[in-house]
Amino acid sequence: MHPTAARLAGRLEQRGLEIAVRTLSDSARTAALAAQALGVEVGQIVKSLVFVRGKEPVLVLCAGDRRVDAARLGLLPAAADQVRALTGFSIGGVPPLGHDVELPTTIDESLRRFEIVWAAAGTPHDVFAVRTEALIEAIPEAEVMAVS
Repeated sequence: MHPTAARLAGRLEQRGLEIAVRTLSDSARTAALAAQALGVEVGQIVKSLVFVRGKEPVLVLCAGDRRVDAARLGLLPAAADQVRALTGFSIGGVPPLGHDVELPTTIDESLRRFEIVWAAAGTPHDVFAVRTEALIEAIPEAEVMAVS
């Protein structure tokens, strides 16, 4: 297992969320690539996207088949260097939780269509499956709402 994925697994275990990291031979840098590699629906892929509202960072967990309506939510995409500085992970491998800094989080309510979702485990090649409700429960301060 990649050291970054192992670090994430340890952080999530401390939060009571045990995961099994799966390393893909091809990159899972996009939701479509990840879904294809896993043989699941694109919507089951959790996109962990960092935005800014004013000067404050915000993490949005969005279903892979949806787009965040950033204008409606008053958000601007964070720059790649900001994402890395805030989360400790590079774009394409940002997990939905377990970051270097806890970020205010909004969760796409459409993820609830699926019992199981897949998310990045810290690198573009490492992913993990999690029950949707377990993911939501692991981020109790998150707001679950329509993001598209």
